[in-house]
Amino acid sequence: MLAELSSALIEEVERSAELLESKQHICLLTGAGISAESGIPTFRDKQTGLWENYRAEDLATPDAFARDPKLVWSWYQWRRQLVASKKPNPAHTALAQWQYHSQSTNQQLTLITQNVDDLHEQAGSAVTHLHGNLWRNRCSQCQTPYTIQLKSAYDSENSISFDEALMTCQHCDGYIRPDIVWFGESLPMRAWQTAEEAAANCDVFISIGTSSLVYPAAGLAQLAKHNGAKIIEINPYPTPNTLVDITLAAKAGAILPELVKRMGIL
Repeated sequence: MLAELSSALIEEVERSAELLESKQHICLLTGAGISAESGIPTFRDKQTGLWENYRAEDLATPDAFARDPKLVWSWYQWRRQLVASKKPNPAHTALAQWQYHSQSTNQQLTLITQNVDDLHEQAGSAVTHLHGNLWRNRCSQCQTPYTIQLKSAYDSENSISFDEALMTCQHCDGYIRPDIVWFGESLPMRAWQTAEEAAANCDVFISIGTSSLVYPAAGLAQLAKHNGAKIIEINPYPTPNTLVDITLAAKAGAILPELVKRMGIL
């Protein structure tokens, strides 16, 4: 990966490693960019196949599900098929190794993700999901979790059912929906509290594969900065932002393995 990084970028990675080695509380927020490096389409990507005439933003809403639950459920089953074969990339692996290493040091890492896939878990990380989990379901009416999970990190792709038939709740007969946060819905309270507390009390806040100008990432970065934290952004397409102290303008899969290596973890 080193050959992919310019000398100027390598210097910034070294500066980041020196900073991180001297700090105790680290908050990391990952977004769509890290999953895209594993081949998972982002919401900005054009829909394909049967779904090319739909916008993702028009399907991922409570109103869309109320209007046509079969359409929305079928789309999510299609998305699950896209994601099922994807594997963690070097960025996920590096974060998991860093988190594991921190258990034997005084450093505390809190990993938060905006992604709904389970690639962090597959790599071995403990992670808080702000937007829910694509592989979990709940009732759209009474919110009871649907106990039959579609997938775990240890399932093989062949064991997953992608049946498009609607399911109903055994408690209230409401339709079962994906347990993820749709447009217009609030973030899960416990997950958001974890994120806020980690951001407010961290020494360094690292934004990975997500714009530090877009909420909720922007709010967490601002909270961290307000409380004296340094801000590092890892993004091949960084946005100008006075909050950011160190910009690492490259893919997370190239930056993070090199970063943890220079911290003596790999």
